[in-house]
Amino acid sequence: MGDRSDASAMRFTSEIAVHLDAVFRYFRRRAATTDVDDLTAEVFETAWRKLADIPSERALPWLYRTAGFVLANHRRRVQSLPLQLVEEPTDEDHARRIAERDRLSRALALLPERDREILLLHAWEGLSGDELGEALAISRSGAQAALSRARTRFREVWERDAQDLPTH
Repeated sequence: MGDRSDASAMRFTSEIAVHLDAVFRYFRRRAATTDVDDLTAEVFETAWRKLADIPSERALPWLYRTAGFVLANHRRRVQSLPLQLVEEPTDEDHARRIAERDRLSRALALLPERDREILLLHAWEGLSGDELGEALAISRSGAQAALSRARTRFREVWERDAQDLPTH
């Protein structure tokens, strides 16, 4: 039994735990700062319990999918955090950054939740193709189609918002 446990610990360390920063950033962009550590820990606790179910070459999409479930459960327990309260480091002018973040928040809020998650997995987490499909539990072509539809709906909202902006 020691060999099995040692092999599991070695696999967990080399294939799963290496994605700790990516999962942490996933939650950092979507949850209150005070909840990020706990949510991240919950994903890795689940990963340890389900280690045999995680495909070796696709650990990160599996972790993102699990993170999505963990976040959904968390939001059912706690009021969700508005996107504008989630910190994203940047070197831009503060006033401009606030205005752009506000516009982005409004546009994302008008999208269906699934579109929003697809866009954020792609833009913030860098997933596309097979990884995006695995994170969404759909095929690669389904993920590409869903991403394309989400982009189209976002573009429509973004352009409609631009028309409503005051001109100076």
